[in-house]
Amino acid sequence: MTPKKIVIMDGDGIGPEVNRQAVAVLKAMADKVGLKLSLEPVLVGGAAIDQAGSALPEESLKKAQASDAVLLGAVGGPKWDKLELSQRPERGILKTRSELALFANLRPAKIYGDLVDASTLKREVVQGTDLMVIRELTGDIYYGQPRGISGAKGQRKALNSMVYSEHEIERIVRMGFEIARKRRKKLCSVDKSNVLEVSVLWREISSAMAAQYPEVELSHMLVDNAAMQLVRAPRSFDTIVTGNMFGDILSDEASMLTGSIGMLPSASLGERYALYEPIHGSAPDIAGKDLANPLAAILSVGMMFRYTFNMPEAEIQIENAVERALSKYRTGDILTPGATRVGTQQMGEQVLAELAALPRPLAPTPMA
Repeated sequence: MTPKKIVIMDGDGIGPEVNRQAVAVLKAMADKVGLKLSLEPVLVGGAAIDQAGSALPEESLKKAQASDAVLLGAVGGPKWDKLELSQRPERGILKTRSELALFANLRPAKIYGDLVDASTLKREVVQGTDLMVIRELTGDIYYGQPRGISGAKGQRKALNSMVYSEHEIERIVRMGFEIARKRRKKLCSVDKSNVLEVSVLWREISSAMAAQYPEVELSHMLVDNAAMQLVRAPRSFDTIVTGNMFGDILSDEASMLTGSIGMLPSASLGERYALYEPIHGSAPDIAGKDLANPLAAILSVGMMFRYTFNMPEAEIQIENAVERALSKYRTGDILTPGATRVGTQQMGEQVLAELAALPRPLAPTPMA
């Protein structure tokens, strides 16, 4: 069996710490299912700026382009905030997404066991929440042209353009339908069609595509209402598909349903490449203190087994191991009465112990 090539981008702040635990789980599950791995660490973000003068050195990009998947920790920090916007650590990730053509960002928001009590919302509101936000990742206002700031001081104007082509809308909405049909067969397309022409086209195309997926119930919701319903009735959502800017905001909002942003994994997928990362930032204030929650990074590895290795049973086992570990142990961000507080490393070790106690996963099944 040819080893799967996995590029490891630790990045900055707590990135190396959470990645260390995620890689340990990656190796353990690979051993369990007989999957051979070839792991390649590369520089990205602020660490890459300091060592190589670029947030994404050419060598890092080439290795990512030769990989089966990328595992990213986190990037950025106040150390690099004075740099020009185009030179900051975050540009390394934006360039990676663009160069690898990662057009779809998948962010699940799921309550694991008793973690419901760590949420800032009432138990009766969030218990049973299990939703997926699918965000278009390479278009919209973040990449649209023209853009920029022009004019003399005192009279300057700033411009960003929200742009989507039919092709860009079709491919992300199709992914929404495909994932929804493997979940609970409910797809909510979020837009702002009462104001934006881009959203009018989005709604027209998604409505036309529904005929190809008669088993999936398609609904439409304006983004302001969707933001309200996420905190009012999160269980009413199964799969959400939306544009880049709306998805950026809604997926971060959804993360707080679970009690901590440290619990949310993500996958960025394209036609050929895939990148997996926790959605939290680099948290430089707690870096190196063994305080970070590694579970989002570990759960991102679970998504890698599902979407890159076509082993959904392996992802389910990783989720089960996380849930079993959470029944006894918590990092500080999700600590509740009765649980034992642990650090980054011990939480990772507990997940590994629970994983070892579970039987070997079933053979690969069709991709979910």
